[in-house]
Amino acid sequence: MKKYFAIFSIVVLAMGLCVLPVFGQASGTVKGVCKDAQGAPVVDGIVVWTNMDNGQKYTLKTNKKGEYFSLGLSPGKYLVTLYKNNDDLKAGKELDHVKNFPVQLDENTLDLDVKKEMENAAKGQGMTPEQLKQMQEQQAKAAKETNTVKALNEKLTAAKTAADGGDFDTAIAALTEATQMDASRDLVWFKLGDYYRLSAPKQTDTAEKQKRYTSAVEAYQKAIDLKKGATNDKDPNAAKNLAAYYNNLAEAYAKSNKIDDAVKTYELAAQADPTNASQYYFNTGAVLTNAGKVDDALAAFNKVIAADPNRADAFYWKGVNMIGKATLQGDKMVAPPGTAEAFQKYLELQPSGTYADAAKQMLTSIGSSVETTFGKKKQPKK
Repeated sequence: MKKYFAIFSIVVLAMGLCVLPVFGQASGTVKGVCKDAQGAPVVDGIVVWTNMDNGQKYTLKTNKKGEYFSLGLSPGKYLVTLYKNNDDLKAGKELDHVKNFPVQLDENTLDLDVKKEMENAAKGQGMTPEQLKQMQEQQAKAAKETNTVKALNEKLTAAKTAADGGDFDTAIAALTEATQMDASRDLVWFKLGDYYRLSAPKQTDTAEKQKRYTSAVEAYQKAIDLKKGATNDKDPNAAKNLAAYYNNLAEAYAKSNKIDDAVKTYELAAQADPTNASQYYFNTGAVLTNAGKVDDALAAFNKVIAADPNRADAFYWKGVNMIGKATLQGDKMVAPPGTAEAFQKYLELQPSGTYADAAKQMLTSIGSSVETTFGKKKQPKK
């Protein structure tokens, strides 16, 4: 009996030893090398293995050689998806994928070669080597454009953050770097012009202040030239943006006391965007008013009124400029015809507006009554 017992014990022990390797093989390993459309390793890429039976996912990362490796994947069929980085993973922008890849209880190798896949696809579509090369060049160009736009947007964001905090020098430095990265972006030059213009009044040195206005003018002009030269600009707001560039350039001219240049540039803004011409003519009138050019200012405000008959502040400033042409007859102020009507029209449109009290005082100074129903016919008494 003892002899049989010993044999039985040995058999049980042998069975136990055989069980362990079976459990050790319950999962497989996966590895491979990832390359992009140019044949270069996908560095720090993301490879997602998704079990198509139960949805379980394994997210792996490539090294500097584009290699990935992982233990412990359960057997089954997998969807394997390659992403350039985490941002593309979040955005769902894949470089390549393979469906129904079988993972077995052993080592499984899957290389993801975007260039090779493209070449194979080209052969299947009957593409010539030249056509394939052209397609690859277009894709490389698109990838470069994506990276450039991303970098420029980061510079624009950093500049805005600095400017919002009053640090215009940092904003200017950031966008100067952006123009060195890519000098063909009109928006970057426009914002650079803005930060030069907005920083100028903060300068205590007169020469530095003028220098910044000059830099603003140069940056705005560069933005305008690029915008006008864009032959395939599909932006539906292209005309409005061009007008905005002209508007801010005109303001920089005005701040530099170049009134004639400012007036000409506001006119270009109005021509570029006729739907908002009243605003650009109003800005013209404001600059001419501040420069003491009364007749020219009146002409500008008349253009505003012609473009937008309900713009109240245009009537007010028209009246102010007409008061500037008033004469004294004895101790009485005599204003040009139409002065009282301008202030009364303002009060009709905005009886409690910003300039309501001032308009009433102006009317009193020229001996006119205050009316808020100017231009309306009085109803006959019943």
